[in-house]
Amino acid sequence: MTAFDRRLTPARGDLAAEHLRGTIKAERYVEGTRRRIAAPVVDMRPEPRNDLGIDTQLVFGEAVTVYEETAEGWAWVQNEADGYVGWISSDVLADPSPEPSHVVAVPRSFVYPVADMKHPVRMALGLGSKVMVTGTVRVRDLDYGLLAGGGAMVLKHLKPATEAPETDFVAVAGHLIGTPYLWGGRTPFGIDCSGLVQASLASCGVAAPRDSDMQAGGLGEVLAVAGDDLPALRRGDLLFWKGHVAIAMDAERMIHASGHHMMVVTEPIGAALARIAAAGSPLTGVRRIAGAPVGAQ
Repeated sequence: MTAFDRRLTPARGDLAAEHLRGTIKAERYVEGTRRRIAAPVVDMRPEPRNDLGIDTQLVFGEAVTVYEETAEGWAWVQNEADGYVGWISSDVLADPSPEPSHVVAVPRSFVYPVADMKHPVRMALGLGSKVMVTGTVRVRDLDYGLLAGGGAMVLKHLKPATEAPETDFVAVAGHLIGTPYLWGGRTPFGIDCSGLVQASLASCGVAAPRDSDMQAGGLGEVLAVAGDDLPALRRGDLLFWKGHVAIAMDAERMIHASGHHMMVVTEPIGAALARIAAAGSPLTGVRRIAGAPVGAQ
């Protein structure tokens, strides 16, 4: 079989996407079916086994292509947003329509059974979750969006899906300070380093690959690093180590989802470089995303 990255290619020895016919050899090919995620956070694994760690996560309202569903309750899917391929529980899949009209634009918000914040919460949705708003209603001076399928959310926590709601991805990352570190996480309930970069950029309308090696290999432009001499860093520059990425807040400080601190933190760049290098991981590169929305230094 032709070598490929399993994370981004819907292909196995026994099954592959129809569009890969003639490129990758498989026993059979399928077109796949478009579905939508109907749970707040869904773990994606490299194999259909609950005892394995997760590769990444999907969030409410994201669209996926389903290539296989098993009798054991697993689905092999590809995320439409970032192309990631893996196994999820099939019971979180719903009809792909209607298309979402709004995106959750705050770290976390609640879905209520009716438009009233005094009612018990139905579920919590994180940044980037997508919902269909069918109408609005005002209750006690607070506007709510009424959701397709029932339920309501505070309207000011939502932004139209056609707009990039934020203008500074570094500030978005800052809103997630204190979020617990979670390997494979990409939500405000638990997040890893590359998930923080991806989610923050997505809030500003900028698509980014999922994993740090993908981001290091093609996100933005390479800045020259000579030994221990860093380039003149700007707000929004990305610093890379093997298996890790951080965001420069300015020339002196950075923000990242840190496995050392086990949460999203800010810290001085110099001190972090020294600590991480002492642990055996020197800086491997710096990249700048031309045109990425960032605020003033």
